[in-house]
Amino acid sequence: MFISPTKGELTVEGVIDDVSNFVKDEPGCYYRLVIGTDSQVKSVGGKPQIDYVTAVVVHRKGKGARYFWKKEKKDKVPVLRDKIYTETLMSLSCAQELVPLFRKAITPAKYDFEIHIDVGPIGSTRDMIKEVVGMVNGNGFVAKTKPDSWGASSVADKHT
Repeated sequence: MFISPTKGELTVEGVIDDVSNFVKDEPGCYYRLVIGTDSQVKSVGGKPQIDYVTAVVVHRKGKGARYFWKKEKKDKVPVLRDKIYTETLMSLSCAQELVPLFRKAITPAKYDFEIHIDVGPIGSTRDMIKEVVGMVNGNGFVAKTKPDSWGASSVADKHT
């Protein structure tokens, strides 16, 4: 299940329908479909837990956006490298499920598709950029990293 800030809980089919209708409202515009995942460690009852949030964003260039998100909680808190790999793999998994459905629902294709990864040239994740970008590109998707990975570092982060 995904959550829409305006429509509440939605199934995958509900997300596809909402995105399709959003595009049909202004079919002459160009769109960007973005998937990104972020995570955060929290303490629950004195025990560490990690929340992973995956966001799906449809951005009507210059005219607003809609987004949907889902959260997964895990008890095992990984080291940073495993955390970044898990975020990237969760985004890839979501993309592999949703992109074929988007392609069927939104025709003709007037959109770019991107996976946003929460790594950047400054900080402890800089050594991982080539690895995770290679994972995304190797699966046939375009990868964006900081400062251009707002789908992960802003939208998904808002709900972690």
